[in-house]
Amino acid sequence: MPRKFFVGGNWKCNGTRESIASLLKDFNGAVGEPDLDVQIVVAPPFVHCDFTKEKLPKGWELSVQNCWIGKGGAFTGEVSAEMIKDAGIPWVILGHSERRHLPQLKESDETVAVKVAYALANGLKVMACIGELLEEREAGQTQAVNERQLKAIAAKLKEEDWKNVVIAYEPVWAIGTGKVATPEQAQEVHEHVRAWVASNVSPSVAAEVRILYGGSVTAKNCVELAGKPDVDGFLVGGASLKPEFLDIIAAHKHK
Repeated sequence: MPRKFFVGGNWKCNGTRESIASLLKDFNGAVGEPDLDVQIVVAPPFVHCDFTKEKLPKGWELSVQNCWIGKGGAFTGEVSAEMIKDAGIPWVILGHSERRHLPQLKESDETVAVKVAYALANGLKVMACIGELLEEREAGQTQAVNERQLKAIAAKLKEEDWKNVVIAYEPVWAIGTGKVATPEQAQEVHEHVRAWVASNVSPSVAAEVRILYGGSVTAKNCVELAGKPDVDGFLVGGASLKPEFLDIIAAHKHK
């Protein structure tokens, strides 16, 4: 079975009710019946989830951008996987580089792995992000960094858990910078990630798991990226808040 193309839109800490209503009005006006060949998931800030959910185009799904490491309780400001599931939100983004590397957050590989395992155990689906810093790429450590981050996650999962995981490769140097990995660079990393999963999880999981590219994806570069055999979609940042998000979604037609 071919892997179903997947496009995630990470809205990060952006948006007002007015801007979201306007954006989704445009999306609804341009989208007819759901395209069964592509899965579309958007991740607004927590406070806008219900508002967004009411206005999503038919067939689109909702995600949150983070969740707490375990059960609820005396953890001011956190949101548990149980709460997200109870709210009817099926997806969560975990391990995004901004949470791994922003000085105020600095989530470790272990923290990300625990979050992924806990979210899955509570019925959520996970977009699990990996990726290297610019200095790590320049030092030839891209594959080693991705393997380290994947190893931490894989150590806490059972093989059957992977059916609810999408891997998002996001080179940190390309996120929000306007720089983008070349299609050849993206394919090289995605192919290596799939090979690592085949060797360390199972060949069947490697064949089925979707590996997304994220990092300054735009309408201009998405088609060439989508044409690579191991690029199964995108996790889109800034462009998911613009009409060009629809052009990026349409890139699946070039697989």
